[in-house]
Amino acid sequence: MHIANGMYGMVLVEPEKGLPPVDKEFAVLQSEFYAEETGEEGVLANSYPRGLTEDATSVVFNGREGALTDKPLVVRQGERVRIFFGNAGPNLVSSFHVIGQIFDKVYREGDLISPPARGVQTTLVPAGGAVVVEMQTDVPGSYTLVDHSIFRIDKGAVGFLKVLGPDPRHDLYASMQPPAFCAGCKLHN
Repeated sequence: MHIANGMYGMVLVEPEKGLPPVDKEFAVLQSEFYAEETGEEGVLANSYPRGLTEDATSVVFNGREGALTDKPLVVRQGERVRIFFGNAGPNLVSSFHVIGQIFDKVYREGDLISPPARGVQTTLVPAGGAVVVEMQTDVPGSYTLVDHSIFRIDKGAVGFLKVLGPDPRHDLYASMQPPAFCAGCKLHN
């Protein structure tokens, strides 16, 4: 019940000699809430029956819907990024993915001792589990963090990684079409 009520956190235990240096590190924690109306305006209560059926009313990053869209993670072009990603649960497995990126290092299940997996696009994170991912930010733009159980975007599991930089790197990525954003879409901003 404490997890379902939002009482959770993430603890990092690094190897004795630490991890290789990167330019930026971020912590992102996914969780889900099972709520029901209380009859009082703006007040919800934890719903044990919804938890039993795993029918989450919200699936969010960093505690609330919009936490990483209102205040995106921001880096400069060319920086190496490490994300410590945890899944507080209490029930759902996460399929963590950053749209437009490949994780060149993935320390699955929080294992910082074994060699990392390489070239992974989506990684499974069990409820109560964690992963550490690293990526290079070669192309400026807005990259979308999602739980690739994709309908969870509409429940709040979406955020942005903004890569700021002057060089569009047309040698790596170029489109003949101008950007087109869809009204109300949670994947763009």
